[in-house]
Amino acid sequence: MSFQIIEGGVTAAKGFGAASTAAGIKYKDRQDMALIFSEVPCAAAGTFTTNVVKAAPVKWDQDIVYNKPAAQAVVINAGIANACTGAEGYGYCKETADVAAEVLGISADSVLVASTGVIGMQLPMDRIGAGVKAMAPKLDGSLESGTAAAKAIMTTDTKKKEAAVTVELGGRRVTIGGMCKGSGMIHPNMCTMLGFITTDAAISREMLQAALSEDVKDTYNMVSVDGDTSTNDTVLLLANGMAGNPEITQKDQDYEAFKAALHQVNETLAKKIAGDGEGCTALFEVKVVGAESKEQAVTLAKSVITSSLTKAAIFGHDANWGRILCAMGYSGVQFDPEQVDLFFKSKAGKLKIIENGVAVDYSEEKATEILSQPEVTAVADIKMGDATAVAWGCDLTFEYVKINADYRS
Repeated sequence: MSFQIIEGGVTAAKGFGAASTAAGIKYKDRQDMALIFSEVPCAAAGTFTTNVVKAAPVKWDQDIVYNKPAAQAVVINAGIANACTGAEGYGYCKETADVAAEVLGISADSVLVASTGVIGMQLPMDRIGAGVKAMAPKLDGSLESGTAAAKAIMTTDTKKKEAAVTVELGGRRVTIGGMCKGSGMIHPNMCTMLGFITTDAAISREMLQAALSEDVKDTYNMVSVDGDTSTNDTVLLLANGMAGNPEITQKDQDYEAFKAALHQVNETLAKKIAGDGEGCTALFEVKVVGAESKEQAVTLAKSVITSSLTKAAIFGHDANWGRILCAMGYSGVQFDPEQVDLFFKSKAGKLKIIENGVAVDYSEEKATEILSQPEVTAVADIKMGDATAVAWGCDLTFEYVKINADYRS
């Protein structure tokens, strides 16, 4: 392992500061806005929702990431998603960027924006503007500021989500840190899933985008809480080059080391989202091994992770393996069910449940004990090749329905 896991989030890398405030956008009892700022302009990369209904901030950020030379700040609000808000909502993105540009002394074209919360409501721009102005003087590179920002972007999340690593590139110590939020409407296809990754690595915009686009497939896109792909899914990656490493401009050894470190951050954040799914009591991991191709393994793993019946069985600590085999069977890929071995494992141990498609004589009590842990894994070996894939989700609980039945109120 060439990287080292460290404490921190978006402020871990050199030159990045964060701030947060209580703007009163929807929540009256907590901070609900965050600001990320780099001392110098950054190369920017992004991946975005594949939902045809895209929130205004997604369209704004896509324009900056794809068409503008650099980014230097991100303004994030929780409570209102600014989705399905038409030209007025898009105008509010520009208005937010203009205010940030003015108080930070940068170009509005270098200000990214992100929103999460209720769809269909317009942003209260007086509060948004006041929030930006309140945050600018509070920008700080401390771990505490990063953590406060991670808390400020939460909606139905129950815990903040941060990760950071360091890695040596070209003889210099480079840091990658990030924060994300997501608990419901999570089935990214690039939840409401927002991720913000910062790094002091010197890397070209092309290589930065390549690294993010490649890694998203194995991290955020392998998470599902409820099968709903949000209108706002966004992952932004900013690199300011302040570590002073030789700039990465091609897919060489340094690029691979950077990508491995980025993967660690993204996978950690993705698993934190799955483990904090709305109302959930367990992180549910599905690993498909022995597949013919990566695509086949991905399809099978995601089919199981999104099965409502399987998720309900995990909530009930019930080793109802028939539901897993069933979900694999309707996934759309071919395999021989009479070749499948299935295991459940957790901190309480590992148990083979079926062998060659038929139940073995296992202890239901032991199975229940294994499935009663806060992190549970199902491993399916389909014995067709050597490809694997891992997907993450959570159990389906009464509380999920309760949260989403009255979300707007």
